[in-house]
Amino acid sequence: MPYTIVEQHETPNPAARKFVLDRTIATSPRSYFNQAAARNDPLARAIFEIAGVTNVLLLDNWITICKLPNAPWKEIRSGVERALKGAE
Repeated sequence: MPYTIVEQHETPNPAARKFVLDRTIATSPRSYFNQAAARNDPLARAIFEIAGVTNVLLLDNWITICKLPNAPWKEIRSGVERALKGAE
């Protein structure tokens, strides 16, 4: 069953956003600083395929994503929504 983003929050870091989901996605932290580190995590790997994504953290019912300075949040959110549709 796909996940849905119910809220999006800015963080003190302008290059990071927290995406709150409709249910728990990870019961323990899953943190990745590059695509190679996420190779065994299908969802994180899919998020890293979004242009500009640099870091991914999944925990409880949220995902925090960091991006390159010029990467637009609108496109990243759209990519995250697509990745969550394929997540189980």
